[in-house]
Amino acid sequence: MTPIALTIAGSDASGGAGIQADLKTFHQLGVYGQAVITLITVQNSVRFSRMELLAADLVAEQIAAVLEDYPPAAAKTGALGSAAIVEALAAMAGSFPFPLVVDPVMVSKHGHRLLSAGAEDALLNRLLPAAELVTPNLLEAEALTGITVRTAADMCEAARRLHLRGARAVLVKGGHLEGDALDVLYDGASFREYRAARIETRHTHGTGCTYSAAITAGLARGLALGDAVARAKEFISEAIRTNPGLGHGAGPVNHFAEAR
Repeated sequence: MTPIALTIAGSDASGGAGIQADLKTFHQLGVYGQAVITLITVQNSVRFSRMELLAADLVAEQIAAVLEDYPPAAAKTGALGSAAIVEALAAMAGSFPFPLVVDPVMVSKHGHRLLSAGAEDALLNRLLPAAELVTPNLLEAEALTGITVRTAADMCEAARRLHLRGARAVLVKGGHLEGDALDVLYDGASFREYRAARIETRHTHGTGCTYSAAITAGLARGLALGDAVARAKEFISEAIRTNPGLGHGAGPVNHFAEAR
């Protein structure tokens, strides 16, 4: 059977991030993609002008409809918007029979909040304990742990703290550090580093969504977590390197990038 992966996230009209990026990534990596929409944004490569949240019960009904017919082998979250949506998802996620990757999307590329301040507590206390993996960038790691994350040692400490909050594994992404693009994976027993050469480009819209979607696709295909992260790291690095140069601002990465 074709592997199935589910994304629970927001819509990006420009196609570079959110649901659109996740589905493109799933397709490129040979996985059938399902999509539950949480919110709708009005944005492109240069501006973000509006966001509308879907009702929490509508989000829950979408998830229920997917699970009752042909459930996924793995799922991921993206922008969730409100505490009500996080709570509704968390109430269901505890009984998911498949791994859940939580990408704690808080702020858009243009600086617009995609997760309310009140929802952060719900994410930490309710959703993280249901996560197979949580994938914060440096700013998200700081917001969720309350510590400054500026070095590789800081990344390890943030990963430890988030693991203690219940996530079975934590991938702290160091894309904003100097030098190589370093990510650190912690599974509660050991750390594993993933490095790639830094690529200087403004076209990085949707990198976090694409990376977490690639990990989810790997898990849906039966890869072990460490291998899924390794292949996803290769894919997102190539997607950034070969970006199509679209838009007048922070354009999208290349979702047609070659993948192992």
